[in-house]
Amino acid sequence: MNIIIKKLKSAGNYVLTFLKWSLIAAITGAASGFIGIAFHLSVEAATEIRHIHSWMLYLLPIGGIIIVALYKLCNFNKGTDAVISSIRTDDDVPAVMAPLIFISTVITHLFGGSAGREGAALQIGGSIGSIIGKLISLDEKDMHLITMCGMSGVFSALFGTPLTATFFALEVTSVGIMYYSALIPCIVSALTAYALTLFCSIEPTHFVLAVIPNISLAVILQTACIAALCALLSIIFCTAMHKSEKYLKKSIKNDYLRIIIGGLAIIILTFAIGCTDYNGAGMSIINEAVNGSAKSTAFIWKIVFTAITIGTGYKGGEIVPTLFIGATFGCVIAKIIGLDPGFGAALGMIAMFCGVLNCPIASIILSIELFGAQEIILFAITSAISYMLSGYYGLYSSQKIVYSKLKAEYINQKTK
Repeated sequence: MNIIIKKLKSAGNYVLTFLKWSLIAAITGAASGFIGIAFHLSVEAATEIRHIHSWMLYLLPIGGIIIVALYKLCNFNKGTDAVISSIRTDDDVPAVMAPLIFISTVITHLFGGSAGREGAALQIGGSIGSIIGKLISLDEKDMHLITMCGMSGVFSALFGTPLTATFFALEVTSVGIMYYSALIPCIVSALTAYALTLFCSIEPTHFVLAVIPNISLAVILQTACIAALCALLSIIFCTAMHKSEKYLKKSIKNDYLRIIIGGLAIIILTFAIGCTDYNGAGMSIINEAVNGSAKSTAFIWKIVFTAITIGTGYKGGEIVPTLFIGATFGCVIAKIIGLDPGFGAALGMIAMFCGVLNCPIASIILSIELFGAQEIILFAITSAISYMLSGYYGLYSSQKIVYSKLKAEYINQKTK
């Protein structure tokens, strides 16, 4: 009889925990969804205003001054690394992070800085989760879970990829292990946020590939070639992002002066190149690449523009620029090796996403949500090769490689 009672209590504990996290995650997802929608619409509006009034690019240095002033006023200088680190440690995710990165990213896009928005989503989501967790007095371990809930919720709302958002939150913190205890919380949060975006008629990010090649030895080798080259490119991009920020902070110690110089550099480069392809996130260029058209040097210029923008202190994400770089590079390489350029762009996007974030499962799922499940094997091959060959590099320096990419060995080191 005692054994039966113990088993019933154990079963009841699982059910109560499931119900508890379903409710908390739904609340977090709803809050993340609403704020994510507001963020999405604000960035889109800022981009549209900039396209209509091209002269606003001249005001980029002034936008930079405002960003620095806001962060100094709030005495805050942390970013996405602080959110990722908080999942492994007792560190707090400040409530001020959400409004700061929200406003600063919109300013960056309004005046033509080269940045994305999904990286900012992690900061907003982590801050939302932390706020809700404190309000309902969650303990230390549960605070880690609700931070991941917020991350997946806002990511899902912005990108329209709820499963990618779920597994990205599970994978990104510690490479080589997954926080399966956060699976229910993250998926409920992501789906809740995603449902809100559909209710508000915000279309999820999706691409239609004109040509999807049948699997053959030649196509597999072509796929492997793009994946390997993108792995190398992801190392170059991560290195450029980290080194430029470190060098610029060391060389120009005054935050205001550094961001003004960065803004002026973006203005000069834009006029020197003669187009605005590399200002903002660049989703239109990604669409062109998936349709089979890309400039041969587009990926190089995007790396330069993004490194200057983020390195000098402007705010935003690095994930859409990563997709931009992968799409344009994959499109160009595919033409050279005889693969359909649109499909090459798709492979490049997934390979770069995996290379800079070290999230192979999320990358495979992203390929399904962006391009459909047809020929998923080729995208899986792309993710696997890029994951291994990209080494221990990553966009987020607080991300840890827990297990080696080369053998079953515990290494627990930070990304380069």
